[in-house]
Amino acid sequence: MNTAAPPAKLIIPALGVTQIIAWGSSYYLLAVLAKPIATDTGWPLEWVISGVSLGLLCAGLVSPRVGDSIHRRGGQKTFVTSALLLAGGLALLGSAHAIAIYFVAWAIIGAGMGAGLYDAAFATLGTFYGLRARHAIGILTLFGGFASTICWPLSAYLVIRYGWRDTCFVYGLWHLVVALPVYLTCLSKDSPNSSASRETSPTASHSHGPHAARPILLLLGSSIALSSMISTVISVHLITVLQARHVSLAEAVGLGALVGPTQVFARIIEVAISRYHHPMWTQMASTVFVASGIGLLWGGFPIVAAALMIYGAGIGIESIARATVPLAVFGAEHYARIMGRIAMPALILQALAPTLAARLLLHVGATATLAVLFMVALVNVVLVIGIFFATPRRQDSSTPD
Repeated sequence: MNTAAPPAKLIIPALGVTQIIAWGSSYYLLAVLAKPIATDTGWPLEWVISGVSLGLLCAGLVSPRVGDSIHRRGGQKTFVTSALLLAGGLALLGSAHAIAIYFVAWAIIGAGMGAGLYDAAFATLGTFYGLRARHAIGILTLFGGFASTICWPLSAYLVIRYGWRDTCFVYGLWHLVVALPVYLTCLSKDSPNSSASRETSPTASHSHGPHAARPILLLLGSSIALSSMISTVISVHLITVLQARHVSLAEAVGLGALVGPTQVFARIIEVAISRYHHPMWTQMASTVFVASGIGLLWGGFPIVAAALMIYGAGIGIESIARATVPLAVFGAEHYARIMGRIAMPALILQALAPTLAARLLLHVGATATLAVLFMVALVNVVLVIGIFFATPRRQDSSTPD
């Protein structure tokens, strides 16, 4: 292990806790705050909700630069910047009395998301631990899986007790007084010339920059982008789709709640057995489960809960696959840069997908929308099969200390 890297037993809990609040105060924020903001300001709810889409778009645009920064200087400066951006964006959001300022705030939050959510964390772990980062990445996703579970009730409590503006201020203050010191004390600088960052996968070519092995990189980036699009559409529109299939609101909410725990459970299993298989098998299982779950929903499978649990398992391990497959295929030397480039199209599709799906639901209905998603999921399975056969596989079971 790189001597400059912090021990995994320190870095994983540190990043894990900060990831929970980082996700809860950005990506998941409007799930609770959107209606209070719209009610208080009089802005159309659609405009309020579009703030997070703008944030994802900005996150995608900055992702390549984030990857380059982590590659050159390690993750500490990037995460410090993220904490400052998220704190500043949330402070501006809580102060916004004009819709233009509201959108500026979300642009700043989006830049913070690009610099401080999963992709930046994965890139940092890869820089620290090289090819042995797989186990650490899996554990980190277990923390992230609890972001909505913890932050939605917390946000609801803060809104009821203090109002939506003070809720933004509280989250912003948290980034300054908790996350920022954690990043400064727990994240050491990592030299890109370290032994960990020079590790390469046996499947890699001798020159592995982000522009090398372009066909595989294109296939992988496309697959991750499609997975991100599918998960975003389902997370935003699942209740609407289920109600259109004659499921009551209460039942739809209860069924939708199954997806989160299933994701976490699937990640636990993946972490437990990861040393016995190559990450490509994880990605293959993920895409097959997602396609199967959506296909069952589209086909009217009578046990909706089973279909959603199959889908949830697939999406759960997709978060691990999107980080570990590039590391296994391309090696650690340029991993941060590759992750930054892969993240860009995925985040942009996540930003656009909910609006496009809403139009599809409006014009063709839930059944046809599910059919389109099923076809996209099948295309993704084909992409993963292509990657599978294009890359040799060797399992490295080593883990960071």
